[in-house]
Amino acid sequence: MTRMVHAESVAEKSASSIPPSRAWLVVLAACAGQFLVVLDVSVVNVALPSMRADLGLSATGLQWVLNAYTIAFAGFMLLGGRAADLFGRKRMFLLGLGLFTAASVAGGLAQEGWQLVAARAVQGLGAAVLAPATLTIVTVAVPAGPARTRAIGTWTAVGAAGGAAGGFVGGALVDLLSWRWVLLINVPIGALVLVGAAVWLRESRADGVGRRLDLPGAVLVTAGLASVAYGVVQTEEAGWADPVTLAPLLGGLALLAVFVAVEARTVAPLVPLKVFRSRAVAAANVAMFVCASTSFGMWFFMTVYAQNVLGYTPLQAGLALVPSSVSVLVASKLAPRLMPTTGARNLAVLGALVAATGFGWQSTMTADGTFLTIILGPGILMMVGMGLLITPLATLATSSAAPAEAGLVSGLVNTSRTMGGALGLSVLSTVAASRTSGATTPEALTEGYALAFRTASGVLVAGALLMLLWLPRPERTREG
Repeated sequence: MTRMVHAESVAEKSASSIPPSRAWLVVLAACAGQFLVVLDVSVVNVALPSMRADLGLSATGLQWVLNAYTIAFAGFMLLGGRAADLFGRKRMFLLGLGLFTAASVAGGLAQEGWQLVAARAVQGLGAAVLAPATLTIVTVAVPAGPARTRAIGTWTAVGAAGGAAGGFVGGALVDLLSWRWVLLINVPIGALVLVGAAVWLRESRADGVGRRLDLPGAVLVTAGLASVAYGVVQTEEAGWADPVTLAPLLGGLALLAVFVAVEARTVAPLVPLKVFRSRAVAAANVAMFVCASTSFGMWFFMTVYAQNVLGYTPLQAGLALVPSSVSVLVASKLAPRLMPTTGARNLAVLGALVAATGFGWQSTMTADGTFLTIILGPGILMMVGMGLLITPLATLATSSAAPAEAGLVSGLVNTSRTMGGALGLSVLSTVAASRTSGATTPEALTEGYALAFRTASGVLVAGALLMLLWLPRPERTREG
């Protein structure tokens, strides 16, 4: 308890030195960076057919346009979070955004398939350096209390909007320009954010820690996470029981086990295991992983259902999901206002149950479904629930962290969200494929998608139960 009080006082002192008007400019810059990296998780989906036709990519090569980004993003995120603590949050933000923007240029101008895949991997690396710094910058810029909770709500909303906007933005760019602009659009936005961040952000780093990076820990956790991510993405092509999938999955888990053993004995560990002594940090990260495992699948299956079953164009499919995108923005901004009354735990549980209801409704989809009953209604419920649960989980985790571990905890939150989403999408894709058994008729595809949504609904109910039992009681987390 003493440590938490001291941590909050140091954080408040740091935040109080920034004028409120400037603090929200800092939040704006950080959120813009977060929007870009989350957008790129989903924006290329609708551009894949055009990429394949233009660059002559094989089916496997096309899958790696997505996988290269996800593996690098998830694999390097903990390292990026710790680097922000040790070497400076502003420095890592600018480095990550610069790398991400440069890779976007390379990808947009790629003439060969391997060049595009390589650019996507570098994009993922830049995102892994950038993303943890964004949340840390937000929490350091705004004093603890309702203002910080609102700032985290804004960060959550912008990140969720990035994922939600991917289908619409990608569809519009492919239909109106070309697939290259799915990547090139990052360049002017990235350059603008770079200038704003250079002017508005102040450098900060963790006090009371050395500047030496735990190299063995960095190698082990990066290799372990990347290996697990690689195994996960292999499931779509090879299945869960194939050695091509099992070898990297088991190897990655073994590396992560060795990492835990090494960190317990290292003087200056990359991930101090004591951070998990905080019930809020441990429970919030597990809950984030479980609940986020449904979010990537929601956008993916809604998009392919609209196009493959209902016959929407990429742009029409993106437009159909705009109400859902707006819903997650509204709910994420509403969450900080509700937390003082409900408590963080109760609001997160409520959000998971609302989202589960939406996923259950979506599982009633039919091959001749209508926009109002099969896309609009359930989509709004799913995204309202997600918006309500992510903000309290992020707030619980970050507010319980000491200043020296702020970047690390931000990296953990982002890693939980990204790895949960990637793993969940692969699991749900396998579930859908098990029902369709290779059939491609609208009826068969709908049955597969519906089973995936029912499974996701069950996962969210389990997540709600987990949060109810494990997260700190409301009176301990109520915002003043």
